[in-house]
Amino acid sequence: MDSVISKLFSSRDLQSLQSEAPTPLYYQMYTLLKNRILNGSIPHGTQMPTEQQLAEAFSVSRITAKRAMDELAGEELVERRRGKGTHVTHHYEPETVEAPLLGMLEKLTSMGRKTRIKVLDVGKLVPPGDIQVELGLESGEKAHRVMRVRSSEDGTPFAHHISWTRGIRSGFTERELEKRVRLDILKENGIVVHRIDQDLSAAPAQDFVARELGMNEGDPVLTLVRRSYTEDGQMVDILYCHYHPKRFQYRMSLSMDEYHP
Repeated sequence: MDSVISKLFSSRDLQSLQSEAPTPLYYQMYTLLKNRILNGSIPHGTQMPTEQQLAEAFSVSRITAKRAMDELAGEELVERRRGKGTHVTHHYEPETVEAPLLGMLEKLTSMGRKTRIKVLDVGKLVPPGDIQVELGLESGEKAHRVMRVRSSEDGTPFAHHISWTRGIRSGFTERELEKRVRLDILKENGIVVHRIDQDLSAAPAQDFVARELGMNEGDPVLTLVRRSYTEDGQMVDILYCHYHPKRFQYRMSLSMDEYHP
């Protein structure tokens, strides 16, 4: 398979066009290419295969491939330049999913009470520079760092957490953090979370994470970074979570009652 084609399309993609389908082949190809561009799978700036390469790879005529590319160009998703080929011009930006915070906090609290926590380390330290900036701390100012492992009720570890929190006066002890929910301790310190931002991605497991979760270093883990803010926009807590992908699933359930297109 041509190297350009193999980088952009799977074998399943290349076999997905159906001549017996009521939808014309050019439109099937156009739809496949458009979706790959819109979801970021073919990112901005990528040089697209030539019409001949597409025709051979998808086993269609060059006219079919040309019409599919014409449709993309017509929607300004790609740009054709003589002598330079066709490049993707669409900039992919992931959309933020908005959901009621109250329901999220209830779910987090419920998970905290139905799982086991082992505190690996807790202390008041000067955070790394980037975290110090995000938390709005002065140079040399300290925050509470907590390292924990979360396990299911049968004792199987599925998550490794590292958090940095500002404004804690009491309650951040190994004993309290192992038997109570952190959100409850924050409230007792006068910290009311008004907004939470979460970023999900995947990454190779670092040695200390792999060791606690029973994985091999470099194995893929689901990562979540959760930033919590007060009503005035001050970030008060940043939490780095690493989840064992075979022991944890992240599911969101959004009510259509809250959906407004």
